[in-house]
Amino acid sequence: MARKKAAEKADPTPDSKADSKSARTRERILDAAAHVLSVKGYAGTRLTDVAEYAALQAPAIYYYFASREDLIEEVMWVGSANMRTQIQTMLDALPSDLTPMDRILAAVEHHLRYELQISDYTTAAIRNAGQVPEQIRSRQLEEESKYGAIWRELIQAAADAGQVRSELDKHAARMFVVGALNWAAEWWTPRWGSLDTVVETAKSMVRHGLGTTDSELSVPGASTRTATASRRAGTRRAVTTAESV
Repeated sequence: MARKKAAEKADPTPDSKADSKSARTRERILDAAAHVLSVKGYAGTRLTDVAEYAALQAPAIYYYFASREDLIEEVMWVGSANMRTQIQTMLDALPSDLTPMDRILAAVEHHLRYELQISDYTTAAIRNAGQVPEQIRSRQLEEESKYGAIWRELIQAAADAGQVRSELDKHAARMFVVGALNWAAEWWTPRWGSLDTVVETAKSMVRHGLGTTDSELSVPGASTRTATASRRAGTRRAVTTAESV
């Protein structure tokens, strides 16, 4: 909406108006593909379903994407890239006096809320990572590596502060935590219960699974501020298009 108002104010030329319409159509196709892919999976995603959800004729998709695989590749990349940028932005906005463990818990919460409540793109990327052919996973794998680095730094910082149990292998711990968070996309629906309850359960398991006794002692009020900052960052739906990342 803000982009549309800016274009109106600029009084664009006919060519730029056409470009803007084309960009909106492309975005609509991507949004539709993300939704269908998140629900039906790679094998079940058909361009006719995408076109129906986008309120377009199926042949129109080929004007923007050369093939079904190109469209799915774009969705998978956007989903992974947006998760990374969302988590990093949220972490950068957290109060400076939070403990390293509290920063981990903020990431746990934001990952779950973004994956399960906010972005069809990220849900599609996570649920289909093991289904799509390797040749359309290269950009997604690069984003996953960058996202893994965020978690590696979070856990290392907590370990350096003495808030991670010394007997734990930090690489294995990271893989278990992120893997469990991603798996929530496979089983959680609102009929299973409140997302708030799922988030608090996950945070408790991570804190007690990774943490030392000392890590239970966080800065007074830190947990409340962590949850508030994370939720504030997640309340606005991200612009999940290729242009947004």
